Amino acid sequence: MSYDLMAFETFKAPQERAAFMEWYEQQVQWSEDHAYNDPSVLSEALQRFYSELSEQFPNMNVEDEIFEAMEEAGTDNRLTDYSLGSSVIYAAFAYSVAEEAYMAMRELAIKHKVGFFDVSSNEGDIIFP
Repeated sequence: MSYDLMAFETFKAPQERAAFMEWYEQQVQWSEDHAYNDPSVLSEALQRFYSELSEQFPNMNVEDEIFEAMEEAGTDNRLTDYSLGSSVIYAAFAYSVAEEAYMAMRELAIKHKVGFFDVSSNEGDIIFP
């Protein structure tokens, strides 16, 4: 289990909740014609967002030496599983960092003027800048 959050391009997503949830379901079909671990497919705003977020919560697909160093330091729980679409960043965090991840993603979404969705909550926040 993970604690999942999403950042998104607001001009692509509907603002009404029911329509947004339908759009979200389409996004997580992962049907775009590219690998979902390549940040170059992201919009410019999402690239900036991802660059800053991944400094705090590195992508779990790191080199073995980095993983081992983080494991030794006890920070391997910060490794995050990212799925990167052209309009979305889906991030699966360890539950042990859920509160910190929520705050970081929400603040960075505001800073970079992208949307924020709390996927793991039943009535999760959907925030448009």
